[in-house]
Amino acid sequence: MTKRTKIQNKLMHYPSVIELSKSALENNFRFLHDYYGEDVRISSVVKANAYGHGIREFVPIAESCGIDHFSVFSLDEAMQVRSALKNHADVMVMGWVDPADLEIAIAEEFEFFVFEPDVLPLAVEASKKIGKKAKIHLEIETGMNRTGLTPVELKQSVKILKQNPEHFIIRGLCTHYAGAESISNYFRIQKQVKNYNRTYKWLARQGIVPDIMHTACSAASVAYPKTRMDMVRVGILQYGFWPSPETFIYYTHGNHTNHNPLSHVISWKSSVMSIKRVKSGEFVSYGTTYLAKEDMRIAIVPAGYSTGYSRSLSNQGRVLIRGHRVGVVGMVNMNMLVIDITGIEEVQLGDEVVFIGCQGDQEITVASFVEFSDQLNYEVLARLPQNIPRIVVD
Repeated sequence: MTKRTKIQNKLMHYPSVIELSKSALENNFRFLHDYYGEDVRISSVVKANAYGHGIREFVPIAESCGIDHFSVFSLDEAMQVRSALKNHADVMVMGWVDPADLEIAIAEEFEFFVFEPDVLPLAVEASKKIGKKAKIHLEIETGMNRTGLTPVELKQSVKILKQNPEHFIIRGLCTHYAGAESISNYFRIQKQVKNYNRTYKWLARQGIVPDIMHTACSAASVAYPKTRMDMVRVGILQYGFWPSPETFIYYTHGNHTNHNPLSHVISWKSSVMSIKRVKSGEFVSYGTTYLAKEDMRIAIVPAGYSTGYSRSLSNQGRVLIRGHRVGVVGMVNMNMLVIDITGIEEVQLGDEVVFIGCQGDQEITVASFVEFSDQLNYEVLARLPQNIPRIVVD
């Protein structure tokens, strides 16, 4: 082995790292299985790089928790899930499959949503060529007005399905609710549920009975228990976050408890790369957004807006260091940010800095990011760059 190869094989340290807690995920799935009941299957939604947790790292630990169904947005994500799997599992594409890639989807036996009738004749041709049936889920429009077959389009689709039964396996009938996380959408959701049930009965009269009924995302599964049906597409809940404060309140009131049964799977950490002192009256970082009102001690941390720490957190963000909650001062840079460590003299180069997670008895949550920006917790997580290393810990 050459000297260069030895150097390349050494463990390299990164500016920041994301940790995934296996025990937290086990706790969350244990709770969800008990909460939904044994008759409801869980489909783990791992779109957007598993909500920032990392498909490659997250899927195997979800598998170890007994999950055997995964949902993604696009075909490329489905391929990522397949490559991460250790055993067989069903993989369902809820969104984008380019018509030119139908042969791949069918050959790989991926399940996929159909929300445009024009896809079905193309799927027939692909099925003939591949020699396998297309595993489809009919997505119907019930009131969200995004993707979904309208009543007219569903009739067109049924005609094609009846003419080509040898080329399709109708795995499911599905829809998506328009904001189940907010009580303001209550009547709209109830109308969608009625539309879905009416459509299911109509399909049955046409001789088409899908294998499973599934409509619920995380929020709907909590706020509207009847929407759980045969399977729940669980996204944000599995990662330890509630879709909204309203959803958590609904859970606590309905179960007469104030206890949060979920545990955050993700932690995001960095370290101190430089320490310096700033005199009173001097500015910190770019521009003149932060003026030192007293002599300060600051630490520079190798993370910035290019690595997922939003520029909107300039002069507002909080991090943990040495068990203390301290503020971000000055503008968040592309690759660096500055924190105020005045009065914490024990801080040294290399000390751990926590952006998301626990340190001692302190915790920084994703909600902290939301409070200081216009981002949702979904958005904060999904925007975590894929090149940050993900590490599975107990």
